[in-house]
Amino acid sequence: MEERIKRELTEASLLTNALLNNHIADIRRTIEIILQVYNNKGRVIMFGNGGSAADAQHIVAELVNYLYMPGRPMLDAISLTVNTSVLTAIGNDIGYENIFAKQIESLATEKDVIIAISTSGNSPNVLKGIEAAKKAHAKVIGWTGKTGGKMAEVDIDLLIKVPSTDVARIQEAHMKIGHIICSLVEKELFLEKRFK
Repeated sequence: MEERIKRELTEASLLTNALLNNHIADIRRTIEIILQVYNNKGRVIMFGNGGSAADAQHIVAELVNYLYMPGRPMLDAISLTVNTSVLTAIGNDIGYENIFAKQIESLATEKDVIIAISTSGNSPNVLKGIEAAKKAHAKVIGWTGKTGGKMAEVDIDLLIKVPSTDVARIQEAHMKIGHIICSLVEKELFLEKRFK
């Protein structure tokens, strides 16, 4: 069992090093897009399935509340997986593949950035959500795994492909990226200000 624990931790560490060596520019570009969106009075809209839904909700919580700066103004961000009445109504009446697209139709504008998360890049509801975001002329960022799946075939503003095929490692990397983004967005927007 200890060897398995060591192997899991080593894999996670190697993937973090791969992000460090190959994805700094992608993370920086994501931060720049989000800062531009907030400076233009837009919002961050995130979604994904399963663990990726939890990741989206976690990152949104850090943006809305705070990560390191208690008392700072809240940032406008929403995760599309938190309203069970909306999710189940759309899933039941229109189809599960539409649960994100229909919400985006009602929420997203050209001022917003959509962050779509799918470890495989093949989730039909995530792909339809991206399609709806493009129709709304929102900026679109995708987070996925090594191949990018079908998401890699779509013309979006930025695609971050975590260099792994292991779902757990991909999700861990997405959360690392998310925390870095939240930290730096917060610092860039609010560093010079003081809060109670």
